Amino acid sequence: MKNMSNVDVFAISHELKELLIGARVDKAYQPTKDTVLIRFHVPSKGRVDVVFQAGRRVHTTQYPLPNPKIPPNFPMLLRKYIKGATVEDVRQYNFDRVMEIQVKKEHKFTLVVELFAKGNIILLNEEGTIILPLKRKMWSDRKISSKEEYKYPPKRGINPLEIQKEELKDMFQNSESDVIRTLARSGLGGIYAEEIILRSGIQKDLPAAELKDEDIDSIYNAIYELFEPLSSSKFNPQIISNGKEDVLPVDLKLYEKYKKETYTSYNEAADEFFSGKVREDIKTEYEGIWGSEVKKYEKRLRIQEETLQKFHRTIEKSQRKGELIYSNYGKIQNILDIIKKAREKYSWNEIASTLKKARKQGLEEADIIESLDKMGNLTLKIEDTTILIDAKKEIPENTEVYYEKAKKAKRKINGVLIAIEKTKKEIEKAKAKKEIEMERIALPKKRVKKELKWFEKLRWFLSSDGFLVIGGRDANSNEIVVKKYMENNDIYFHSDIHGASSVVIKSEGKEVPESTLNETASFAASFSSVWTKGFGSQDVYWVRPEQVSKTPQSGEFVAKGAFIIRGSRNYIRAATLLIAVGIVDYEGERIMVGPLDAVKKYTDNYVIIKPGYTKKEAIAREIRHRIDKDSILSLEDVVRVLPSGKCDIVDERDIRRK
Repeated sequence: MKNMSNVDVFAISHELKELLIGARVDKAYQPTKDTVLIRFHVPSKGRVDVVFQAGRRVHTTQYPLPNPKIPPNFPMLLRKYIKGATVEDVRQYNFDRVMEIQVKKEHKFTLVVELFAKGNIILLNEEGTIILPLKRKMWSDRKISSKEEYKYPPKRGINPLEIQKEELKDMFQNSESDVIRTLARSGLGGIYAEEIILRSGIQKDLPAAELKDEDIDSIYNAIYELFEPLSSSKFNPQIISNGKEDVLPVDLKLYEKYKKETYTSYNEAADEFFSGKVREDIKTEYEGIWGSEVKKYEKRLRIQEETLQKFHRTIEKSQRKGELIYSNYGKIQNILDIIKKAREKYSWNEIASTLKKARKQGLEEADIIESLDKMGNLTLKIEDTTILIDAKKEIPENTEVYYEKAKKAKRKINGVLIAIEKTKKEIEKAKAKKEIEMERIALPKKRVKKELKWFEKLRWFLSSDGFLVIGGRDANSNEIVVKKYMENNDIYFHSDIHGASSVVIKSEGKEVPESTLNETASFAASFSSVWTKGFGSQDVYWVRPEQVSKTPQSGEFVAKGAFIIRGSRNYIRAATLLIAVGIVDYEGERIMVGPLDAVKKYTDNYVIIKPGYTKKEAIAREIRHRIDKDSILSLEDVVRVLPSGKCDIVDERDIRRK
């Protein structure tokens, strides 16, 4: 598959610079060993994901990649150093396949993305020292390792946007190859070298050193014509198909007769081109991971089944030996009597030697004796079965040893059977999980940003009486709720604590019943700082719009998002911090978070949460799994509507018992 060229990196860097300057770095992930995804928050645009694959590509992406449950070290280090940092610059280094993203937090950092050879992703501090690379590399002139000074790769070839005619002439005159190879090796690559030759009309296999001045003029003009759209930022992003696959930021005459699809940005074109192909690589990698999970259980099952067969063989052999001892009782007893009598005068070795001679002489009892050791262990061979008995013990004692061995094996069989059934279930579960994961990877759902209704940009819910209730998400939106959306007949709510949402019931001139007042009180309490403190209840007050003011008394200061309340307040004491999350049909299907009674009024499909100990993303994942069977929500949609702080899911039966 194609790796990005110098020209591709130029176009991507230019677009990312326009998009990301001023953006805030959010989280970093590492879906595969060579790929890092960084999420940015762009003012007025929201979330933007940029994928960096060492040695291959950089572009924004709308196709979320599966992330490992335990993040590797590199993305965790990026989070430590640059999460929350502001992007100051994005640039290509020296028209090479190297991109730099400069960010600033307390200090400046540079993320260097190398797209040549097998590539690398490297975080530098403001002195240019490597904090950590994705891959440690050592060359004679470059060391890519922590605490080493970062050195750029040697200059490779020409910059077609700045090259002068004399520089081009020198390049050809010093070349020992033909024209096409000289151009390709100058950093332009094969495709652009072919395009320049086509536009210039020069024979491609001419020795470069033999070019005439007019030939060099033709090539120089072709280079200028080809790359002028880069200089003027007039890209024409496109994907070429129909027998040839490629993604380009500019038009090529080479592809005039090919089918092409154009895009509004080169990032979008690159995302469509690379994401499907890269996903196949990821699918192969994950198939190996999930396949090894299945194989692990299959190996365990094989060992358990072998153990089961071993126990059955033990039972069969032990019972057989016990039966043979009893069926040859008289003969064995005579042997034991002889040995017992002989032990009064002779050693075990002397008795063993005598028995061996007796067997050779063909004595009747001795024909079943194999051996006797110095510990008194007598080995018999009866009907092709070898039986070990203790010559110091009586026959019933020796027989009991074998019967007890059979009983012990029988007792263990039940445990092995239970273990086998459990392993079989684990295999089925692993196979099903593998199938689900493979389908999720093979059939990616493009993340399309939905247009939000005006109230969805705020906190909101629909009360059980049908009143729309809105609240601020932060200081800015608190101002918007009061100044833009609160009208004369509405009701203003606020939790009686610093750090709470300004909440407004949109009355539309109707009388607001007590049920809606109580629901709104619970909503206002839940979206306040007490949620993060883990409280179960909080006092909330409500007032009329004319009591809410931004005008301070002399000497007072009113912070952004805060308001002065004049006159008496109507308190609702100990409002419960408990809310439900569900999908409702209100001007279309959408997620709604509000008091339990309100959410229950509009859907049976909901989850109840309270302040707790589980991280927001983990809870959001579980909520989405429970309520979003038709996959209309993204994880981000769920995270966005939850209160600040950790949560736990509540069983509704526990609420009823209270």
